[in-house]
Amino acid sequence: MTRSCGELKGRVGMLGLIAAEAAIFTIFIVAYLFYAGKSLAGPTPDDVLHAPILLTLGLLASSITVHAGVRKLRSGDVGAFARCWIVTLVLGAIFLAGTAVEWHRLIYRDGLTLQTNLFGTTYFSLVGLHAFHVTVGVAVLLSASLLAIFGHVRPVHAERADVFSLYWHFVDAVWMVVFLVVFVIGR
Repeated sequence: MTRSCGELKGRVGMLGLIAAEAAIFTIFIVAYLFYAGKSLAGPTPDDVLHAPILLTLGLLASSITVHAGVRKLRSGDVGAFARCWIVTLVLGAIFLAGTAVEWHRLIYRDGLTLQTNLFGTTYFSLVGLHAFHVTVGVAVLLSASLLAIFGHVRPVHAERADVFSLYWHFVDAVWMVVFLVVFVIGR
């Protein structure tokens, strides 16, 4: 499949954005690892963190549904595209809701805030940066799904959908790194 100049510009632009965002995440991950275990006062990661395995599996599944949606759009099935992207949106929203529940527990039950200690500062900064990116992705998924439902998306838009799917795959891949750093290595 050959791509037009405009399609290549979109893909290159998204890859540039992903590279810049990867650099930002790298800084936050290095800071988290550098400061892990340096807090003089608790709580510590071992005291309060519980690995969100089901939320992680849901987020990873969303990469399958976003990709399936693009394939459906390429084949001309706009309705299936919309359904796949709505499932992706729901999985992303569930992930965000789970993050909010976890943060509520950490803040109100466990007393961990940005100001508590270095762990709190780096944890909320890193996980919050990721949650922000998921929120942006959910907003785009919602917009695209509504446009599809109301008949404004056609197979000709498949390349644009595919370019966005790169962002969503990036968000999932970053979560795998964050998950390993925060819930496995950094404990």
